[in-house]
Amino acid sequence: MRSIKHIHGEKESHWVGDGFFVKTLISHLDDNPDLNYSHTDPFLLLDYAKPTTFSPNPAYKMQPHGVGQHPHKGFETVTIAYAGEISHVDSTGGRGDILEGDVQWMTAGRGILHEEFHSEAFGQRGGIFSMVQLWVNLPSAHKLTDPKYQSIKRADMPIVDLIDNSDEQTVIGQAAIIAGDWHGIAGAATTFTPVNMWDIELHTAGTTTLQVPKTHNTLLLVQEGQILVNGTAVSAGSLIEFSAPIRNHVGTQSEYSSLPATDTIELTYPATTDEDTPIKLLLLSGEPIGEPIAGHGPFVMNTQDELRQTFRDYQTGNFGY
Repeated sequence: MRSIKHIHGEKESHWVGDGFFVKTLISHLDDNPDLNYSHTDPFLLLDYAKPTTFSPNPAYKMQPHGVGQHPHKGFETVTIAYAGEISHVDSTGGRGDILEGDVQWMTAGRGILHEEFHSEAFGQRGGIFSMVQLWVNLPSAHKLTDPKYQSIKRADMPIVDLIDNSDEQTVIGQAAIIAGDWHGIAGAATTFTPVNMWDIELHTAGTTTLQVPKTHNTLLLVQEGQILVNGTAVSAGSLIEFSAPIRNHVGTQSEYSSLPATDTIELTYPATTDEDTPIKLLLLSGEPIGEPIAGHGPFVMNTQDELRQTFRDYQTGNFGY
């Protein structure tokens, strides 16, 4: 079983623009010895927006809530809409509304400009808004890849049943495979390095087991509800950091090959929970890239020289070329 190293969640929420009230649970800029990029590689940043009620916006057409045009370079942004809707436009021509359950996977690569606002429909009616945004690093070989946009609808994601460990006839939840591999089932997104991203919902009392690669950094966000993870109670807004992965270079090849390829994580929907209350989780695991990073604001490169050049390019109008 993959042991829990630490449970994080003590950070305060803050506004990004006027549309996203988020708690930054991981950041590549943090020097926290208990949780920094060496523990989360290839995940650079995770902003969690807990369910928040927005009133109807009378200026939803001319002044939508959100963030205006801004640049990114050197990584990918992944936005998951749990409730509410987000409209996206970028400089490559990518555009669309991210509806409840949908995912936007945007590869900034060599440079992209984009904007994110509440959709007109959501701005007009208001309601509960909740989302997660991740930044996923790109390896140096792909830092300057062409920008692209993957609009992933819920209907396009493989959905797998989560079976109760004590009764193979009982389904206690489902997992939507956004990216990665679930026992040979490929996720909907294409990625540059091995990454698993599973959107999990439990709705019935019981225990189920996940299998995660031993070589991956592994994190679990409790997005809604309270759950037992490996027997430990964890509440909404918490990020679980699991023990460090096995590195491929540790030990001899024969020693490594003799180990199981995966670890287990046990999820328990407590019997005391009202079964009308779903528990929502986001499992993140990734093969560490293991390269140095140099980041500032919306740019993440490998060296300070590359970072300075990126700022010069942006200031002189050469960004993205």
